[in-house]
Amino acid sequence: MTKQPRRRGRAPKRKDYIVIFGAAVRPGGRPSPALRHRIEGALAWARDHPAAMIMPTGGVGKYGPAEAVAMRRALVEAGVAASRIVVERYGRDTLESVRLCHQLLQERGDCQRIVCCTSTYHQPRCVLLFRLLGYTVVVPRVPNSMGRMSRTTYGKLVVRELAATPYDSLLLLLAPGDATQASSTHSELESEMGKGPMKATFRLASPLLQSRRSFILTCCS
Repeated sequence: MTKQPRRRGRAPKRKDYIVIFGAAVRPGGRPSPALRHRIEGALAWARDHPAAMIMPTGGVGKYGPAEAVAMRRALVEAGVAASRIVVERYGRDTLESVRLCHQLLQERGDCQRIVCCTSTYHQPRCVLLFRLLGYTVVVPRVPNSMGRMSRTTYGKLVVRELAATPYDSLLLLLAPGDATQASSTHSELESEMGKGPMKATFRLASPLLQSRRSFILTCCS
């Protein structure tokens, strides 16, 4: 009897992932103007590329819910199918969001390119971090308006990026696979958050990340 050759599982069809970086959420879960602009940029790309997935990223800020959850709700209200949305709702800053998104993308195994949706001043850092992880990154047009933001505030944001970009890049190169600086997987974060967001946050925060935040805050003060 002739043995039949084993059929290998087909590799998943590769697709673009539109990563939307979080920004402030207003009381009641309303996206701030900056967050709305990022969502609008993602929606424009998603409409032109119906096969693309959307990955909002961002944890709980001053007001709940998590930034990623607020973005998901806005996307669904705008007509995006829930099946196209993969939520990363624990990232507390840009570097952690990149690492956690990277972990989710590795688990899914079907990412062709990353479409980086964030504010103009923030895009260079996000793009660089993803490229350091080996991704092909597309930079779409995102609505950019200062709104009520003063020039001083905008200037501080730019200075923060100038300080944070080399710092985050170095941290990523030193530990590219360390999603939370505490050797925790995304599933472990799910488990920890079930015990309470604040408890999980303090357990997972490392002295290195705390010193990073202090360094950036000093540069912006």
